Amino acid sequence: MADPSSYRPRPGDIPDCPGVYRFRDEHRRVIYVGKAKSLRQRLANYFQDLANLHPRTRSMVTTAASVEWTVVSTEVEALQLEYSWIKEYDPRFNVKYRDDKSYPYLAVTMNELFPRVQVMRGHKKKGVRYFGPYAHAWAIRDTVDLLLRVFPVRTCSTGVFKNAARTGRPCLLGYIGKCSAPCVGRITPEDHRELAAEFCDFMAGRTGTYLRRLEQQMMEAAEEMEYERAARLRDDIEALKKAMEKNAVVLADATDADLVAVAEDELEAAVQIFHVRGGRVRGQRGWVTDKVEEITTGALVEHALQQLYGEESGDAVPKEVLVPALPEPVEPVQEWLAVRRGSNVSLRIPQRGDKKALMETVQRNAQQTLALHKTRRASDLTTRSRALEEIAEALDLDSAPLRIECYDISHLQGDDVVASMVVFEDGLQRKSEYRRFQIKGFAGQDDVRSMHEVITRRFRRYLAEKERTGEWADGTATDGTATDGTATDGTPTAADAAASATPTSAHATVTPTPVDGTPDGSGAAGAPGAGAGLPAPLSDGDALLAGVEPVTDSLKDDDGRPRKFAYPPQLVVVDGGQPQVAAARRALDELGIDDIAVCGLAKRLEEVWVPGEDDPVVLPRTSEGLYLLQRVRDEAHRFAITYQRTKRTKRFRAGPLDDVPGLGDTRKQALIKHFGSVKKLRQATIEQIQEVPGIGRKTAETIAVALAQAAPAAPAVNTATGEIIEDEEPDTTGGSSGEPVTAGAPDDRRGQET
Repeated sequence: MADPSSYRPRPGDIPDCPGVYRFRDEHRRVIYVGKAKSLRQRLANYFQDLANLHPRTRSMVTTAASVEWTVVSTEVEALQLEYSWIKEYDPRFNVKYRDDKSYPYLAVTMNELFPRVQVMRGHKKKGVRYFGPYAHAWAIRDTVDLLLRVFPVRTCSTGVFKNAARTGRPCLLGYIGKCSAPCVGRITPEDHRELAAEFCDFMAGRTGTYLRRLEQQMMEAAEEMEYERAARLRDDIEALKKAMEKNAVVLADATDADLVAVAEDELEAAVQIFHVRGGRVRGQRGWVTDKVEEITTGALVEHALQQLYGEESGDAVPKEVLVPALPEPVEPVQEWLAVRRGSNVSLRIPQRGDKKALMETVQRNAQQTLALHKTRRASDLTTRSRALEEIAEALDLDSAPLRIECYDISHLQGDDVVASMVVFEDGLQRKSEYRRFQIKGFAGQDDVRSMHEVITRRFRRYLAEKERTGEWADGTATDGTATDGTATDGTPTAADAAASATPTSAHATVTPTPVDGTPDGSGAAGAPGAGAGLPAPLSDGDALLAGVEPVTDSLKDDDGRPRKFAYPPQLVVVDGGQPQVAAARRALDELGIDDIAVCGLAKRLEEVWVPGEDDPVVLPRTSEGLYLLQRVRDEAHRFAITYQRTKRTKRFRAGPLDDVPGLGDTRKQALIKHFGSVKKLRQATIEQIQEVPGIGRKTAETIAVALAQAAPAAPAVNTATGEIIEDEEPDTTGGSSGEPVTAGAPDDRRGQET
């Protein structure tokens, strides 16, 4: 636990102007990001008597080891920079709203030649119009099914579309009138795009125009005694009205607004958002977060708005945002929203009428969400704390292992040997820290040697990063082993939002890093050679196999994010018994690391093995500590198996184009798309191969030589008749559909997967 006075900057060194500040821990990891109208006044609040600080603030300042700040011109720039840094560094002491699930959207792919209506989740794509989010995917499908009567837009996948175009026959929806069948040319691309635009207009709330137009057409058909057409139009009108009824009118003046409500207690906060478009509720979403810092309702609202609109622009930001409390100050937030939208945005608290009544409904939803969340996690925090304490007691550790790393080896009868590393922090998964390895120090099946190699590689990188950050004055490990000193990948920060920003740092030994992320010129601290009996230092290729991209000295080394292997665990868990545990301990001892505990969890009896002990530690079956170790072990096993199967699948799907040097997936797919199959590509001349975009003369010659040397695939056999099927070779591009594999070849041995 650090003493805040040890890194407290002098008051005269802190500027009295707007800016953003960062607290870092002893490993140079950013743990908190904040903004202030006056940096001097705000930072002074953190360095008062610890007894006067909020418990969470006290925990943050005692965890930190340094503080630095960046000066900006305006509060709006501070808001933008704060959001960018929170997204980039993911500080543990900042409030971070996360969706409790991935909400589905109704999406129209206007960026395609023939736009498609579909359900989409995840990150939004450019050129796609989104409507929602919806609580359930089936609600979207019900709405789309009703609207396809009037707007028969394409809904099929690319594969189905191309197959229909090739055969000249549309799918079922084309026959029953729920698709205009652009795949077979029943409608031109221009008319289909106009149809998709009308679908989007209707979903955006402009419903009156289409209803009046259909009603007029229905009356005209009836007058002309075209009763069947009039009946179809009547049914279309009913379908549109039924779709509209799914979203009741809540605001009579066709308002476009987002309503944000917050329900909170001392430990957690829940946020609910209703998206109102055209006076109707078009979507709903919610977040729940732990309150890891002392924060007001207005500040919670500000963070929610950053999360909600940080990646949005244009009409995705409504004209009006209704909130339960205003951020302090409100002007920078309102100006930031206006910049995102491109026009003025009203940010206010509803006082009366329908908007206030709807806000009360949103507030009730937030309260119910928080109550349900607390019911589900009634004792989750207590349970995790008890599990960590039980592990510490069973293994005789000085403190609870807040960071646990688990390793597992997976192979198939000695082939495709891989390893996994999973990380749990505070008893929860931290998937961004997961890593995977290829075992390449030897061939064959040897779990003990594999475990030794993986632990050695992982912690050699830890020692290299420890030396790189200057924690060793002489740059040498305690056992005399020199490390490779390479840093992991780092990309420029998103701090370009404040172009005029100038960094300042307050730390006894660390110089400030420019806000654009450029290095300070220190370079990597490396030393050649290796200790006796240890593998050679990691090369760039080894780094790639270890799950880390190779880097050069030109990359920044003070970006605040933990480097791939720079954050040490308090406990290493291996999937296995006494031999695997001994191998892991030996690897750590060879590197001179004696402050990290090691244990293993054997599958059959769920026994916990520790180094140097002949008998295992047996935890009660009802122990929360044992349950946590099982979760960690099972997650490592899942991650390793997944990687091993991926490698095996790629090996079985390898095609002749995989042997062509310098030919990537994009150009492979272009070749197959151009010629149709590898068989036709093999028959093509060099000049014909050059016709493919991106293929030059030299590459075409290389492809022709490689295909000429590769033996053609064996002909397929019809197992029912025994006849040879004289068909084209499958499209082997090295990653899509591979060459035929004998039935059961990969799966008959699956029982021996480890």
